[in-house]
Amino acid sequence: MFDSVFIMFILALMPIIWLIIALCGLKLQAHVASVGACIVAFIEAIFIWKMPVNAAFSAALEGFAMALWPIVLVIIAAVFTYNLTVYTGAMDIIKRMITSISCDKRILVILIGWCFGGFLEGMAGFGVAIAIPASMLYALGFSPIEAILACLIANGCPTMFGSIGIPTATLAGVTGLDSTALAFVQTIQVAFLLFISPFLMVMLVSGGRKGLKGMIPFISVASLSFVIPEILAAKFIGADLPVIIASVCSLGATFTYAASYSKHHEVDETYRMEIVDEQAHEIITLKKALVAWSPFILIFVLLLLTSKLVPFINEPLSAIKSSVTIYQGEGAAPYTFTWINTPGVLILLSGILGGIFQKCKFSDFIKVMKDTIKQMAKTICTMLGVLACAKIMGYAGMISDIAAFFVVVLGSFYPLASPLIGALGTFVTGSGTSSEVLFGNVQLEAARAIGANEYWLVAANSLGTSAGKMLSPQSIAIGCAACALSGKDGEILSRIAKYAFAYVIIMAVIVYCGAGLAHLLV
Repeated sequence: MFDSVFIMFILALMPIIWLIIALCGLKLQAHVASVGACIVAFIEAIFIWKMPVNAAFSAALEGFAMALWPIVLVIIAAVFTYNLTVYTGAMDIIKRMITSISCDKRILVILIGWCFGGFLEGMAGFGVAIAIPASMLYALGFSPIEAILACLIANGCPTMFGSIGIPTATLAGVTGLDSTALAFVQTIQVAFLLFISPFLMVMLVSGGRKGLKGMIPFISVASLSFVIPEILAAKFIGADLPVIIASVCSLGATFTYAASYSKHHEVDETYRMEIVDEQAHEIITLKKALVAWSPFILIFVLLLLTSKLVPFINEPLSAIKSSVTIYQGEGAAPYTFTWINTPGVLILLSGILGGIFQKCKFSDFIKVMKDTIKQMAKTICTMLGVLACAKIMGYAGMISDIAAFFVVVLGSFYPLASPLIGALGTFVTGSGTSSEVLFGNVQLEAARAIGANEYWLVAANSLGTSAGKMLSPQSIAIGCAACALSGKDGEILSRIAKYAFAYVIIMAVIVYCGAGLAHLLV
């Protein structure tokens, strides 16, 4: 019995094993590796799991559809909006506003790495939240290694709600769970790690615990003003806005507290940064500030107005949809395309309106959009390959066989390994969304097999992506490129590993100990 379960487990894992070998051993790019994984899954599904050829093709086609709408749409819209603010110079105004408050490196790493980095993760994701804050900290005089490490820590926990919540929305889509209930469980699981992350960031850039002296109230404000709004947003709004709302609240509360703190406290010379602002003579008026922030303000407002909090807007817009049966095998269900009330459409509209406020011409929009599509082309291919692979594995029964092995081996102790599986997916692919697609149904099947709460174990996959994101070679490479630190990837990896492994251990304890109480949440 065990031998047959083990053999099917290994065979079912072959697409994942290929990804690990291709990315870590052969050093292939993610889009090439993901297409290879899809091919491996397709061949195995037909010849080992005896899946009809037309069913395998249609399963891949359904994966393509899910990848394009809404995932790729959100990616393009979010990065386009960000790129547009860079193109118009609005991002320079935003940076100046954030760095104007203090020259204390401990305050700056929180404002830029934690608050602004969280905002960028919620808005764009896909490395933007590492590249921009890390480059800003480096430009201010931070050690490049410290800047990258701080941003890797900051970027981990918000990953599950990055790019307007696309990892969680995707996870809900592939598992069939309610996205709002899933998002709420995720925020409960990640709350403790969210709270401690800013403390770790300050200790990292200030030489240890001594850097916390006099800063605990400030850091606590930054932490709590992030954690509490994120939980409330997930509970009452859903998966789209938790990190955006949390980062905006944290930025506002932290900025206000820092302004008051700076007035009444001299900066310790040990932590003083010499900030040179060549445009300091230019006054940022309220109008300039609003215009600079306008795309992000519009995104926030539109997503809020079309959320379930405003049912008389949400329900009519959500009704504009089409359903089509793509998969042609057993267990087929219609796939629904929501045409208006989907984050990608709303973000794109916000970006265009914001660009109009920033005096963009039609030719500017076209140029930025072309550059964005070119920039994200490989990511789009990766999403297509990964989603197609996951759909084939799921419909063929490969996911069920993977889950069956873990259940046989671990039994009731499976929750201890649940976050580690999510971390592995993100480490290999560099994407929280990809990890959700690859392993979301493994967690679901395991939960059903051991009688655990489905939402709790599926959410644990997202929890694990936080640690995997820190260790991901792609994340580290983005940070090194942003801080002109070529060839130091190995050093960054070795230094961030202790944080990531500690997070995984904490995650395992949280998931295992909380499994018995999960029914109280959903």
